[in-house]
Formats: sequence, structure tokens, C-alpha cells
Amino acid sequence: MHIHILGICGTFMGGLAALAREAGHRVTGCDAGVYPPMSDQLRALGIELIEGFGPEQLDLKPDMFVVGNVVSRVRLADGTPKFPLMEAILDAGLPYTSGPQWLAEHVLQGRNVLAVAGTHGKTTTTSMLAWILESAGQQPGFLIGGVPLNFGVSARLGAAARPHAGDGPLGVSPLFVIEADEYDTAFFDKRSKFVHYRPRTAVLNNLEFDHADIFDDLAAIERQFHHLVRTVPPSGRVVVNGLEESLARVLHAGCWSSVSSFGTAVGDFAAMGEPQAFDVVQQGRTVARVEWALTGVHNQLNALAAIAAAHHVGVAPEQAARALGQFQNVKRRMELRGTVNGIAVYDDFAHHPTALRTTLDGLRRSLGPTARILAVFEPRSNTMKLGAMKSQLPWALESADLAFCHTAGLDWDAADALSPLGVGPGQRAQTAPDIDTLMAQVSAAARPGDHIVCMSNGGFGGVHARLLQALAR
Repeated sequence: MHIHILGICGTFMGGLAALAREAGHRVTGCDAGVYPPMSDQLRALGIELIEGFGPEQLDLKPDMFVVGNVVSRVRLADGTPKFPLMEAILDAGLPYTSGPQWLAEHVLQGRNVLAVAGTHGKTTTTSMLAWILESAGQQPGFLIGGVPLNFGVSARLGAAARPHAGDGPLGVSPLFVIEADEYDTAFFDKRSKFVHYRPRTAVLNNLEFDHADIFDDLAAIERQFHHLVRTVPPSGRVVVNGLEESLARVLHAGCWSSVSSFGTAVGDFAAMGEPQAFDVVQQGRTVARVEWALTGVHNQLNALAAIAAAHHVGVAPEQAARALGQFQNVKRRMELRGTVNGIAVYDDFAHHPTALRTTLDGLRRSLGPTARILAVFEPRSNTMKLGAMKSQLPWALESADLAFCHTAGLDWDAADALSPLGVGPGQRAQTAPDIDTLMAQVSAAARPGDHIVCMSNGGFGGVHARLLQALAR
């Protein structure tokens, strides 16, 4: 079939486009701001990209319009629609669906789905799980909200049949690993994306308040997570972080599948030792050892989640641990972008206060107490732009020696939120209204031996490359 994707340059929709193309469909798409690297990746697949959401795209006459959740019915200040193509589709009565719905009906049907949900660590844990299954010879398909360095692509269909059959109703069905996002599906379907995926293995990695633009409180998100649990079959398994009270409440609301817990000393899977080298303990018995390049307790927990999920489809913990020893992480997850004059510059996707803290804590634990860490960040997510968690920023930045905040687009006072750290020249924190000011502040403060961590869920104005150039001068 011919599908035309609205909002094709988003990570999820771009991955869906790649899967559809690999499956033999004709794929075209549109977005506002069609630019590399996603545009290059999609064009290399033979996918025609159109800039903007003009109604003339109806002339393509696709069999189905697949609508990303970037599209809405919003009107501009002059009263015209922001997405005229969507208005034209509705007026003409043409067929349309959401990305998750199309994926469920045309890709996931008949596959054994392993879905990884959670406020933090979804991309990393999904990548770990896919790599474990790949190392076990299972050739899984996957759709990940980032690019795992072990694979070099964010999505693929995988084997048409499972190379090594397993037990249960879908023992011969191909495996598919998917990052299961709790954000809403589309403007016409306000359920979380993950309720479409019908997993047999569902990982609940952690859960706290986020997405303040669509959820009123934590209870509203817990309700969506419980909707996911409701879709797991009796022969399925829920892999749950035993340290999270919010997830305990989710399961207490009802669970009809087996449960495998991780993280606690009395859980099914636990870790003994430092995050960079630890023993895996299964129900009180040491069964494997992980030695790898990743840092942080959060990645240790991600590893346990991936090991427990892989165990459900027949991969032994020892085999999974060996695979993790070769795991190369994901682009933009503490990715070292370069070192100039003894100063290291990292790129990290962290944007929620807890993610900021775990990233910085992991680096501090790895470097020791004497190394200087400079945190450069922007509150760019919808939750942070609304200021819902601004009071947590000083706590999030505790492990950093200096903090620099890019404040463009905020309607709350970042300097006031960071005041417990001390704000201003010579203080522990500084704020900058634009990238040029931010660059000047960081460049002036940096000295040989420093580690600069740039944290954002967007492009951050290319600050990483610009910093490396400035530091070289």
C-alpha cells in the first residue's frame, strides 16, 4: 500500500516509515523542518519528503494517511489552521489512522512483542534487550526512540520466523522489541501509545510524574500504565522495578500475568557490586556477571530489566550478561562528542530532573570526587517548559560543580529556581537567554580536566560542536 506520514521526521514516525518501507510499502511523508539526520536517513530509503503540511498533498492519493501526534486541530493567530493538510483529509473523508495503530495492524500482528515502558531509560533498556536477543541469535525486529550503536539504525523488521523457537503460544513467532511510550497516540486518540502494542513481555522500568502538558498528576499516568498491564496475556509476563511504589500501585490495581521483579534484594533479579562490574543474582543465586563501559545505578537497573525480559523468551542470564559486555549504548546517551585541551564534552538526552540527576550521579561515581563536572542544560520538554518541576532542579544538579541553564522559551524564572545553588558570575549556577551567551559562560569557566555534559531532548543549537570549536581556540 501507499502510506503518507504526517510528522515523519519524529523519531517514532521516522522509525515506522523505515519499517513500512522495509515491508515493501510505498512511503511518502511530510513535516515542518525537514532536516538531517532524519531527512537523510529517510531519503536514503527512497522515501519522498515534503516540507510543510499543505493541502495539495491530497494529490498524492495514498491508500492511508498515518498521522503523528505532532499534528493537531490548533489554529494560528490569524484563524488559519496550523495543519491544513489534516483539515483537508477530514473534509474529504479520506482514510487516516495513528502511527501506533498502523504499526499494530501491519507490523506487530503475529509477532511476539516485548515492550519497554517507563519514565526513564526506555531507549537504553530497549536497545539492551534488542542486543541481548540479537546476540542470542534471535534476529529480533525493533523500533527504538534512538539509534543503538550496536545496530546503527533505530528500526528494522527482523527475522520472519524465530530462529530458535521458544515455549508458549507464540514460541515460533518472530520477536519484536519496542520502546513503549506513555505519551498520547494522536489528537483523535488520547490513549497512551503503548496500549496498541499488545506485548507478551511488558517491562515497567520506573514511573514518576512527567508530560505535564497531557497528564494532570501521577495517578493519571499510573492509570495508563495499568491499561498496558491489562493487555498482557495470561502466558505473558510483567517485568517490574520492585523499588518503585508507583509501579506497586499499578500492579495492585490488577495483574493477570506472571510477574518478575528486579532491583530489590528480595526480587527475582538483583545486582551485587558497582554499576560498572556487578554480579546478577536470580532468586538468591549468583547466575552471571556484567562487566561493561556504562556507568550509573540507573544503567545497572536497566540491565536487570533487560536480562529479566530476555529470560522470559528463553535467553539465560549468563548469555544476556555476556551480550551486555559488548553493548555500546545509544547515540546521545552520555555520548562523548570530543576532547579538546583536556576538556571532555558529552551529549546526553536527559531532560527530566530525575534523569539529570542520574546522569550526573553516574558520571560522578565514575570519575570520583575531585574531577570537575560542568552541567549545561535546557528545560526544553513540555513538562519543564511549564515549570512543573523547576523546584527539583537544584537537587537534580547536586553532583555538578557548575551549572549553566539555557532559558530561551521559558515563562518562569530559572534564576529564581536555581537560587539555592547561587546564581551569577562566579557562582555555582548561571543562566543564559541565548546560545551565544551560554557558550561564552561555559568557555570562560572551563579548564583542562573538566567534563562538560550538555543535556537536552532537542538539538540544543548545536552547542556540542560549537563548544568544541570554542575550546580549541
